[in-house]
Amino acid sequence: MIHAILPLYLVTVLGTSTLTVGIIEGIAEATAAITKVFSGALSDWLGKRKLLAALGYGLAALTKPIFPLAPGVTWLITARFIDRIGKGIRGAPRDALVADISPPDLRGASFGLRQSLDTLGALLGPLLAIVFMWAFSNDFTLVFWIAVIPAFVSVGLIMFAVKEPKRDAPVRKVRMPLSRSELRRLSTDYWWVVAVASAFTLARFSEAFLVLKGQDIGLPTALVPAVMVVMNVAYFLSAYPVGALSDRMSRTKLLVIGLVLLLAADLVLAFSSGTLGLALGASFWGLHMGFTQGLLSTLIADTAPAELRGTAFGMFNLITGMALLAASIIAGLLWDATGPSGTFLGGAGFTVITLFGLLLLEARRRRSASAK
Repeated sequence: MIHAILPLYLVTVLGTSTLTVGIIEGIAEATAAITKVFSGALSDWLGKRKLLAALGYGLAALTKPIFPLAPGVTWLITARFIDRIGKGIRGAPRDALVADISPPDLRGASFGLRQSLDTLGALLGPLLAIVFMWAFSNDFTLVFWIAVIPAFVSVGLIMFAVKEPKRDAPVRKVRMPLSRSELRRLSTDYWWVVAVASAFTLARFSEAFLVLKGQDIGLPTALVPAVMVVMNVAYFLSAYPVGALSDRMSRTKLLVIGLVLLLAADLVLAFSSGTLGLALGASFWGLHMGFTQGLLSTLIADTAPAELRGTAFGMFNLITGMALLAASIIAGLLWDATGPSGTFLGGAGFTVITLFGLLLLEARRRRSASAK
């Protein structure tokens, strides 16, 4: 709920620029990414994932009341910053926990299901935001207060419903997960996945700009969060089937399809000025997320040693988080300088570059495999 209306609140109520929105979103995600490195490494050192995941959800829940109480932009930035620290603490241990539980032959389906259920929450949030904004005459503060409730429900679920799995086989004890000697245990294949994911992230930017595109074409304030609803429906419906499909076919081919969908989304959003074009572009954007995000997590789990999965996910999220910070700032600059069309055309340009890079990488890997 908060994510769906916060960009609109910053621009229309507090009068901030879209560049400021881009910087806030980028810094928020970069903060989460940096924190994930240390929480992931700590989960490897402890050999436990659930404790850190619960701590992260708890910290994020405690920040939610700050949003309705914030008197200005500085407080909102602080709340977003702390909230993302909570996300960072829980992120890598949670993903490592999924990898620990999942059978190797169903790993793609497992991460696809996790991504699908995560997106279901992101789908219901904007829907509820629309209902409450309409019912309470665009009262942002009241909607922020309502969003506090599910935040604390999530803490209860992680504490009482989730069980730490027992490890069937002995796993090597990791004493210094972030040391050079341990990082060298992360394979070349792992770093290739990180490189591809970083290029993906540069090719897109925060979904906050989809919300701003809705405002730009003249959607009523209460209906602007519908953009996120449309995107997340497509994301929710595609993430699990694509994850399951990746267990039976080339994951690289599915990533290529994801990039083509992102390119289509950027072009539609750049040139459309109506509701139909916005809905189509948001749908393509959601499908691209469904074809890529769970799959990239699966590839990280595939290529990282079991005892270093937390660290592997942490490094992955750090590097892609830095890419997202750069992408969001660039998008904000382009929006202020050229408007929505320039922003999405810029994203399309990065997408084409990434697509060519991925195709070249796949060709290189095929030549290497045939030589063996």
